Amino acid sequence: MLRGINVGGHRSVGMTDLRNFLTQLGFDEVRSLLQSGNLVFDSKTRTGAELERFLEAEASKKFAMEMDFFVRTPEEWKSIIRQNPFRKEAELAPAHLVVLLFKTAPSEEDVTALQAEITGPEVVRVKGRQIYALYPAGQGRSRLTNAVIERKVGRCTGRNWNTVLKLAIVAKSGSTKLTPVAVRKRI
Repeated sequence: MLRGINVGGHRSVGMTDLRNFLTQLGFDEVRSLLQSGNLVFDSKTRTGAELERFLEAEASKKFAMEMDFFVRTPEEWKSIIRQNPFRKEAELAPAHLVVLLFKTAPSEEDVTALQAEITGPEVVRVKGRQIYALYPAGQGRSRLTNAVIERKVGRCTGRNWNTVLKLAIVAKSGSTKLTPVAVRKRI
Protein backbone atom coordinates (compact mmCIF):
# COMPACT_ATOMS: atom_id res chain seq x y z
CA MET A 1 0.00 0.00 0.00
CA LEU A 2 1.36 3.37 -0.95
CA ARG A 3 0.21 6.09 1.38
CA GLY A 4 -0.10 9.60 0.11
CA ILE A 5 0.09 8.88 -3.60
CA ASN A 6 -2.46 9.64 -6.27
CA VAL A 7 -4.43 11.83 -3.88
CA GLY A 8 -5.79 15.05 -5.35
CA GLY A 9 -3.48 14.74 -8.35
CA HIS A 10 -0.35 14.98 -6.21
CA ARG A 11 2.60 12.58 -5.99
CA SER A 12 1.36 10.37 -8.77
CA VAL A 13 2.76 6.90 -9.18
CA GLY A 14 0.94 4.64 -11.59
CA MET A 15 -0.12 1.21 -10.45
CA THR A 16 1.22 -0.22 -13.71
CA ASP A 17 4.59 1.36 -12.91
CA LEU A 18 4.55 -0.18 -9.44
CA ARG A 19 3.59 -3.63 -10.73
CA ASN A 20 6.31 -3.43 -13.40
CA PHE A 21 8.80 -2.26 -10.76
CA LEU A 22 8.14 -5.31 -8.58
CA THR A 23 8.19 -7.66 -11.56
CA GLN A 24 11.56 -6.25 -12.69
CA LEU A 25 12.88 -6.90 -9.18
CA GLY A 26 11.99 -10.56 -9.64
CA PHE A 27 8.76 -10.82 -7.68
CA ASP A 28 6.00 -13.07 -8.98
CA GLU A 29 2.22 -12.79 -9.21
CA VAL A 30 2.28 -9.03 -8.70
CA ARG A 31 -1.14 -7.48 -8.28
CA SER A 32 -2.46 -4.11 -7.20
CA LEU A 33 -5.75 -2.99 -5.73
CA LEU A 34 -7.23 0.46 -6.26
CA GLN A 35 -5.09 3.46 -7.19
CA SER A 36 -3.68 4.09 -3.73
CA GLY A 37 -0.76 1.69 -3.90
CA ASN A 38 -2.07 -1.56 -2.46
CA LEU A 39 0.27 -4.28 -3.70
CA VAL A 40 0.24 -8.04 -3.39
CA PHE A 41 3.10 -10.24 -4.64
CA ASP A 42 5.06 -13.43 -4.07
CA SER A 43 8.50 -13.09 -2.49
CA LYS A 44 10.56 -16.25 -2.45
CA THR A 45 13.80 -14.90 -1.00
CA ARG A 46 13.17 -11.96 1.31
CA THR A 47 10.73 -11.39 4.14
CA GLY A 48 9.82 -8.83 6.79
CA ALA A 49 12.15 -5.96 7.59
CA GLU A 50 14.76 -7.15 5.10
CA LEU A 51 12.19 -6.98 2.30
CA GLU A 52 11.00 -3.56 3.45
CA ARG A 53 14.56 -2.15 3.38
CA PHE A 54 15.26 -3.70 -0.03
CA LEU A 55 12.08 -2.29 -1.57
CA GLU A 56 12.68 1.14 -0.06
CA ALA A 57 16.21 1.30 -1.48
CA GLU A 58 15.13 0.12 -4.94
CA ALA A 59 12.09 2.43 -5.05
CA SER A 60 14.29 5.39 -4.17
CA LYS A 61 16.49 4.61 -7.19
CA LYS A 62 13.61 3.88 -9.57
CA PHE A 63 11.16 6.65 -8.66
CA ALA A 64 13.60 9.24 -7.26
CA MET A 65 11.57 9.54 -4.07
CA GLU A 66 11.65 7.94 -0.66
CA MET A 67 8.88 5.50 0.18
CA ASP A 68 8.12 3.50 3.31
CA PHE A 69 7.09 -0.10 2.68
CA PHE A 70 5.04 -2.00 5.26
CA VAL A 71 5.12 -5.72 4.45
CA ARG A 72 2.90 -8.40 5.94
CA THR A 73 2.90 -12.11 5.12
CA PRO A 74 -0.37 -13.84 4.20
CA GLU A 75 -0.49 -15.35 7.69
CA GLU A 76 -0.01 -11.93 9.27
CA TRP A 77 -2.77 -10.50 7.05
CA LYS A 78 -5.15 -13.25 8.14
CA SER A 79 -4.21 -12.50 11.74
CA ILE A 80 -4.98 -8.80 11.22
CA ILE A 81 -8.48 -9.77 10.10
CA ARG A 82 -8.93 -12.38 12.83
CA GLN A 83 -7.75 -10.08 15.65
CA ASN A 84 -10.10 -7.23 14.76
CA PRO A 85 -11.41 -5.97 18.12
CA PHE A 86 -14.32 -4.16 16.42
CA ARG A 87 -16.04 -7.01 14.57
CA LYS A 88 -19.60 -5.78 15.03
CA GLU A 89 -18.73 -2.21 14.04
CA ALA A 90 -16.74 -3.43 11.03
CA GLU A 91 -19.74 -5.38 9.82
CA LEU A 92 -22.11 -2.41 10.21
CA ALA A 93 -19.79 0.35 8.92
CA PRO A 94 -16.53 -1.05 7.49
CA ALA A 95 -15.39 2.34 6.17
CA HIS A 96 -15.34 3.63 9.76
CA LEU A 97 -12.67 1.15 10.84
CA VAL A 98 -9.06 1.80 9.85
CA VAL A 99 -6.14 -0.55 10.37
CA LEU A 100 -2.86 1.32 10.81
CA LEU A 101 0.29 -0.63 10.02
CA PHE A 102 3.59 0.09 11.77
CA LYS A 103 7.06 -1.35 11.26
CA THR A 104 7.31 -2.26 14.94
CA ALA A 105 4.71 -2.69 17.65
CA PRO A 106 3.73 0.64 19.21
CA SER A 107 4.88 1.06 22.80
CA GLU A 108 2.38 1.29 25.65
CA GLU A 109 3.60 4.82 26.37
CA ASP A 110 3.00 5.93 22.78
CA VAL A 111 -0.48 4.38 22.71
CA THR A 112 -1.34 6.03 26.03
CA ALA A 113 -0.19 9.38 24.60
CA LEU A 114 -2.34 8.78 21.51
CA GLN A 115 -5.40 7.90 23.58
CA ALA A 116 -4.92 11.11 25.58
CA GLU A 117 -5.19 13.07 22.30
CA ILE A 118 -8.58 11.62 21.43
CA THR A 119 -11.28 14.23 22.07
CA GLY A 120 -14.09 12.68 20.06
CA PRO A 121 -15.85 9.31 19.88
CA GLU A 122 -12.86 7.54 18.28
CA VAL A 123 -11.45 4.40 19.90
CA VAL A 124 -8.08 2.75 19.25
CA ARG A 125 -6.86 -0.75 20.08
CA VAL A 126 -3.37 -2.16 19.54
CA LYS A 127 -2.70 -5.68 18.30
CA GLY A 128 0.95 -6.36 17.51
CA ARG A 129 2.25 -4.00 14.82
CA GLN A 130 -1.24 -2.69 14.09
CA ILE A 131 -3.58 -0.16 15.60
CA TYR A 132 -7.27 -0.55 14.88
CA ALA A 133 -8.89 2.89 14.89
CA LEU A 134 -12.66 3.13 15.01
CA TYR A 135 -14.21 6.37 13.77
CA PRO A 136 -17.93 6.09 14.71
CA ALA A 137 -18.71 9.50 13.18
CA GLY A 138 -16.40 8.98 10.20
CA GLN A 139 -12.91 10.28 9.55
CA GLY A 140 -13.86 13.44 7.70
CA ARG A 141 -14.15 15.74 10.69
CA SER A 142 -12.26 13.69 13.22
CA ARG A 143 -9.38 15.27 15.06
CA LEU A 144 -7.70 11.87 15.22
CA THR A 145 -5.79 12.42 11.99
CA ASN A 146 -2.84 10.52 10.54
CA ALA A 147 -0.63 13.47 11.53
CA VAL A 148 -1.70 13.14 15.18
CA ILE A 149 -1.23 9.37 15.10
CA GLU A 150 2.24 9.63 13.58
CA ARG A 151 3.27 12.38 16.00
CA LYS A 152 2.31 10.22 18.98
CA VAL A 153 3.07 6.68 17.77
CA GLY A 154 5.31 6.86 14.70
CA ARG A 155 5.26 6.41 10.95
CA CYS A 156 2.43 4.30 9.64
CA THR A 157 0.00 3.74 6.82
CA GLY A 158 -3.64 2.84 7.13
CA ARG A 159 -6.45 1.21 5.21
CA ASN A 160 -10.14 1.05 5.95
CA TRP A 161 -11.70 -2.31 6.67
CA ASN A 162 -13.20 -2.61 3.17
CA THR A 163 -9.71 -2.42 1.67
CA VAL A 164 -8.25 -4.82 4.26
CA LEU A 165 -10.83 -7.44 3.24
CA LYS A 166 -10.36 -6.79 -0.49
CA LEU A 167 -6.60 -7.27 -0.14
CA ALA A 168 -7.22 -10.62 1.51
CA ILE A 169 -9.33 -11.66 -1.49
CA VAL A 170 -6.69 -10.45 -3.97
CA ALA A 171 -3.99 -12.40 -2.12
CA LYS A 172 -6.20 -15.49 -1.91
CA SER A 173 -7.00 -15.47 -5.62
CA GLY A 174 -3.38 -16.16 -6.52
CA SER A 175 -0.56 -18.11 -4.95
CA THR A 176 -0.74 -19.05 -1.27
CA LYS A 177 2.58 -17.22 -0.84
CA LEU A 178 1.36 -13.79 -1.95
CA THR A 179 2.42 -11.00 0.36
CA PRO A 180 0.27 -7.91 0.98
CA VAL A 181 2.52 -4.90 1.16
CA ALA A 182 1.82 -1.42 2.34
CA VAL A 183 3.91 1.40 1.00
CA ARG A 184 3.99 4.92 2.37
CA LYS A 185 5.66 7.70 0.44
CA ARG A 186 7.85 9.85 2.68
CA ILE A 187 6.98 13.50 2.45
